[in-house]
Amino acid sequence: MAEGYRYDPELADFATSVPISGPAAPDSGVAEAVAIRVQAQAFMAMAGGGDTTGLIVEETSVPGLDGAPAVPMIVYRPEVQNGIVPAVLSIHGGGFFSGSIVGDLDGSASLARELGVVVVAVEYRLAPEHQAPAAVEDCFAALGWLHEEAGRLQVDPDRIAISGGSAGGGISAGLALMARDRGGPAICFQFLAIPELDHRLDTPSMRQFVDTPMWNRHAAEQSWRWYLGTNLGGEVSPYASPSRAADLAGLPPAYISVMEFDPLRDEGIHYGLSLLEAGVSVELHCFPGTFHGSGLVRTAAVSQRAEAERFVVLRKALAL
Repeated sequence: MAEGYRYDPELADFATSVPISGPAAPDSGVAEAVAIRVQAQAFMAMAGGGDTTGLIVEETSVPGLDGAPAVPMIVYRPEVQNGIVPAVLSIHGGGFFSGSIVGDLDGSASLARELGVVVVAVEYRLAPEHQAPAAVEDCFAALGWLHEEAGRLQVDPDRIAISGGSAGGGISAGLALMARDRGGPAICFQFLAIPELDHRLDTPSMRQFVDTPMWNRHAAEQSWRWYLGTNLGGEVSPYASPSRAADLAGLPPAYISVMEFDPLRDEGIHYGLSLLEAGVSVELHCFPGTFHGSGLVRTAAVSQRAEAERFVVLRKALAL
């Protein structure tokens, strides 16, 4: 663990146990991405989870946009559903190149069970094999499917939110922009947890946190290099890097959480302020003593507070 970071005492031991990423070779490619992906999935598997008690779980897929491959999804529905309910489109994290709907099962299942809503988790295509805008377009296809299937799923199409963490938060923000620009499907709320939003990597937190656990500047550089490929130094679509959007007016209300010692901290705060300046209602929360992914320490009080807040915020946003 780097010296000088005032981590919450309940998180400090975990912080020292996590390997810290160093600079990666600029020409690292698919093989390295896949190797890191496998390691990350093994690490996440150690966190446990996967309780689907009280839920109906359905695996399905939707055709991708413009001839792209089918997009796998998992639908979580309460076994006892009280009439027409809201829904949440859940977008997993993983730096754009890792993660899966299986690895995020616990987060999606707990949301469906706690709130009594339908949750649709999306298995979007991963970088570097599939670069931007593939991930956002896959999620756009899933959002369209959720609206089309609203009747069968007994979902209220006016109460569909999107939710994502880390890269999933950035994809969620890009999806909100895409849905607005294309005239729908409608999104009532965007829940952006520790979102990855800005490929320019030029905020104070991004410059400072080069040796933090779970995520640091070196990891962010590699993440964006794989996600954007040769576009890294050129013009980048706001659907891939939402902080580049010139106009944020007309977007759905948002909740944004950031962690104190996370290189993504400042871009999340800046995006929240930009949304507010554009007239979008925003709730913004910085959790003290935390770092990217510290929520994996579920026994820590600050992690439990963040998780409880997720339910409180979405319950209000979905008018439950």
